[in-house]
Amino acid sequence: MVTLAAKVLTVSDGVIAGTREDKSGQVLVERLAAAGYEVVERRAVADGVDSVADALAAMTDAFAGLLVTTGGTGFGPRDLTPEGTRLVLDREAPGLAEAMRLANPPKGRLSRGLAGTVGACLVLNTPGSSAGAVESIEAVLDVLPHALDLLAGRPTGHPQ
Repeated sequence: MVTLAAKVLTVSDGVIAGTREDKSGQVLVERLAAAGYEVVERRAVADGVDSVADALAAMTDAFAGLLVTTGGTGFGPRDLTPEGTRLVLDREAPGLAEAMRLANPPKGRLSRGLAGTVGACLVLNTPGSSAGAVESIEAVLDVLPHALDLLAGRPTGHPQ
């Protein structure tokens, strides 16, 4: 069996300033570990298009696995995670983003988070609340191993 690798990126001015605890990043690490993922990196960056894009570019470079962001997907003036993510994505995966939004009623409808690929890495934007982040990831956990196998070129049982 292939070990599934994951990374978690928290996007939060408050976490960077030390005025807010990174609760959503921690619960994502715990939930991914419980689902069998090895979390190989965890980072935090300030809100902003460039900070998100730079962190995602560095974290996805030569990485085959899952990268989950938390924070910056709402309507606040500094909520720019989707804009930074879009700069880095090769392809979007709107079905995953929609499934995550639907799993977090009613506020999930306010999420502007994206999902997509960068090389062999699958990137998912989740909300900054702990509950929203976990509900979002749980909505797609069942299909992520298959998606990661496809991205990595591993056999999936699909007919050739």
